Amino acid sequence: MELTWVAIGASLAMGLAAVCIFIFAVKKDYFRNIEDTKYQVFWSDLEDLVDSSKEKPNGRGGKESR
Repeated sequence: MELTWVAIGASLAMGLAAVCIFIFAVKKDYFRNIEDTKYQVFWSDLEDLVDSSKEKPNGRGGKESR
């Protein structure tokens, strides 16, 4: 029975911590523009593709076949 109360107390503490972190994030305006992050990831991937194509001008990885 004692272990049950420990588990209940631990779950309540974790839930309270999650609520506090959420309130902190809302007050610090971390959820202001969530969609912008999606486009930042997209553009960084696009830049990697462009940079890799500059390294291989013939598209074959620098090896020419005859």
